[in-house]
Amino acid sequence: MIRYKSSRQLSISEFKMPFEAKLDENNRWVFLSKIVPWEEFARLYYKNFKSNRGAPTKDARLVLGVVIIKHIMKTDDRGVIEMIQENPCMQYFLGLEAFTYE
Repeated sequence: MIRYKSSRQLSISEFKMPFEAKLDENNRWVFLSKIVPWEEFARLYYKNFKSNRGAPTKDARLVLGVVIIKHIMKTDDRGVIEMIQENPCMQYFLGLEAFTYE
């Protein structure tokens, strides 16, 4: 089963941060979120999935974004999860709507 969430990038003002903090528009993850061709990546990612069989997929942007962060930061699976949990700009890059510690 395919679960797809539009890759429309939230504006920086739409991303919810604790303590009314604001994201830095010049942050590399904020910049990258605007130039990565998310729709094309999602199309290629979902190409080999069956829409009516198996467990639901994770959102393509989330999956591919984690892989991109992992390789840019040269870290392992656990390391990338910890980085993402601690970094609101990385969460924005992944298409999340608000900062979360989970």
